[in-house]
Amino acid sequence: MEISRRRLLSLTVCAVCAATLLAGGCAREPSTAAWRQPETSTRAVPPKAANDLQSDYETVIKNVLPSVVQIESGSSLGSGIVYDSKGHVITNAHVVGEGHSFLVTVATGEEPLTAKLVSSYPEQDLAVIRLDRVPTGLKAATFGDSSKVAVGQIVLAMGSPLGLSSSVTQGIVSGIGRTVSESPADGGTGATIGNMVQTSAAINPGNSGGALVNLDSEVIGIPTLAATDPGLGDSAAPGIGFAIPVSMVTTVADQIIKNGKVTDSGRAALDITARTVLDDSYQPAGAAVVEVLKGGAADKAGLRAGDIITRVGADEVTTITSLAEALASKQPGEKVTVGYVRDGEQRTATVTLGEI
Repeated sequence: MEISRRRLLSLTVCAVCAATLLAGGCAREPSTAAWRQPETSTRAVPPKAANDLQSDYETVIKNVLPSVVQIESGSSLGSGIVYDSKGHVITNAHVVGEGHSFLVTVATGEEPLTAKLVSSYPEQDLAVIRLDRVPTGLKAATFGDSSKVAVGQIVLAMGSPLGLSSSVTQGIVSGIGRTVSESPADGGTGATIGNMVQTSAAINPGNSGGALVNLDSEVIGIPTLAATDPGLGDSAAPGIGFAIPVSMVTTVADQIIKNGKVTDSGRAALDITARTVLDDSYQPAGAAVVEVLKGGAADKAGLRAGDIITRVGADEVTTITSLAEALASKQPGEKVTVGYVRDGEQRTATVTLGEI
């Protein structure tokens, strides 16, 4: 992706000075006072609160931006966050794609550094790469607490949107606990991710893998995708973006760094292979079980190939995607009631969920 930086911004500043001519003046005032310098308006001074907020922004950017890197993977471009002093960088799995070697531009002002893939976890759209050489002054980010993220908090998104490195946008946390499914057609891994943070901070191509940061200079998520509006030809829906929560980011990163792979996903599963089925009106009507893992959660509960799952707990299931979304909010070991159809008859089963 080549981004032209030669953009000319023409700024026209018009200054108007005014004074009042006192034609006759006051008899008690000397004539030299006929022209008066306008008094300074207090309205020209920003309120203290605005100054404080601007100072907060500048502090956060100074603290965190040096930990945000740009990643080149083949012809694609994305962002990442320095995870530790050993040169580990956390990013999105869809940023690294099928690549194993990368060029990483860090904030120390050096030429791009080479890096290699440690492991990718497409199921959560996360990956860890490691710099082949750790430069002096490399700064690891500080990661926050997902339980303290609340709607209305001011956040900044940092990354390389459209190839513009070290870019910052601002917004608020618009929602928490969102379950979102990525579209492979739009460059995602196809993952269904639960507990995502919704934000109004602009997220554009190239922001993926970067940092969503609070005003305490803590990373609270990794910006991953922006919503699209099917009514507008699947163009981006302004002000609706999603970030993977920091709790999942650190859980996955720590396992990959320690074990070279994710050993405990923390994500629930029915241990089945399924597909979407349509009703007589050609509308999605459920997720048909194609195969049941022997000894898995569904098998132990008595489900079998041919059953059509229509509900998981309180969540209606009409497609394989809605099934994944229903499971994304559950935990391994949790007991749920699964509604299904077998030979035209509605049934239920209590399933102790397994793990992906």
